[in-house]
Amino acid sequence: MSRTETLVLVDAGGALLGALPPVRVELPWWPEVADVVAEARSRHGADVQVLRLLDADRPHPPGGRVTYLAQVFSPPAAPLAPADVDLAPHPLRAPYAVPGGPAASVAWALAASGRHDLTAVQQRTWNLSMIWRLEAAGQPVAWLKQVPPMFAHEPAVLALVGGFAPGLVPTVLRAGPPGRMLLGHVPGEDRYEAGADLCAAVAADWHPAQVHFAGRVDELLAAGVPDGRFDADRFARVAEPFLDGIDGLAALVDELPARFAAIEACGLPATLVHGDLHPGNVRADGDSRVIVDWGDATVGHPAYDILRLTGELDEPGPVLREWARRWRTDRPGAEPERAVALIRPVAELRAAAAYADFLDRIEPSEWPYHAADVPARLRAAAAAAVRWRCD
Repeated sequence: MSRTETLVLVDAGGALLGALPPVRVELPWWPEVADVVAEARSRHGADVQVLRLLDADRPHPPGGRVTYLAQVFSPPAAPLAPADVDLAPHPLRAPYAVPGGPAASVAWALAASGRHDLTAVQQRTWNLSMIWRLEAAGQPVAWLKQVPPMFAHEPAVLALVGGFAPGLVPTVLRAGPPGRMLLGHVPGEDRYEAGADLCAAVAADWHPAQVHFAGRVDELLAAGVPDGRFDADRFARVAEPFLDGIDGLAALVDELPARFAAIEACGLPATLVHGDLHPGNVRADGDSRVIVDWGDATVGHPAYDILRLTGELDEPGPVLREWARRWRTDRPGAEPERAVALIRPVAELRAAAAYADFLDRIEPSEWPYHAADVPARLRAAAAAAVRWRCD
């Protein structure tokens, strides 16, 4: 799968200039823009910074035809086609999605690095983050990450986890408004589709930190970590528009208080939850593993993370059993296996609520990134409730 991208260009003042010819790029994932920027330079001699998604020909990623808005810094060699797009300001637009926004953040990062030999390369931009690689002589040195206000707690979370477990998370070299972070480079590869061995090692790495933060919930909340503990009303609000169209969803919502009570009775504490602990958010180099992308972190139930970590494994049982053994050791009398079974539909509701929060906080042109995820996760929640009953 690939995608065909079109760049609509504006100048530094936001004036519409026109559109470059469509170009096919290999990666289908809409937020990935390094190849988009490279194609504009190689094909048309245009130096651009991608600002945001304008349109797509399908309701959700990946692939298809997508149109981005980009600021151009050097005139393209190709003639520009007329473009008819709405460039009106929007109150939910990210500060890095407007002309001059990325350039200002790159200038901040370069100054914060204290070096004069770095080149910044745009990697990703969408409603959840902007990411640039800072390199010297072609080698990565640091990363600029900028996030919207809903993820403003990420630097604080990195500092808290790094203070307890140095090396488990990226190093924050500098943080500043609005939502900017300069992060130290982490060698290795993002371990998408990794197998059980990697997942078992990550679970073992993360467990002592979750035990540590289980006794520091007030500290987490004071640092700005969102409170993601059980909230039946929140889940009910997200589910309400879909109750008539998804079999079993209404029954799940009705039984949530009883299910929450049963999970709490299993004896596992609220603690720091990564929130999206899949192998792709683990960067590994040999025996070292670093957990990245902490924007979804909350205070919540530790079973959320082990379910996300093992969710793509063909045989998750051994990893789950070791996770349960560790928690029984640290919390004698707890029933971690039962907690995992009971929380499975709740984890899907939590994901649906997270996607609904994204939709509430981003402008409509970027809704295709997440809109399909809300009903998909609600359907998964209803199906899980049938299999993992609260009896």
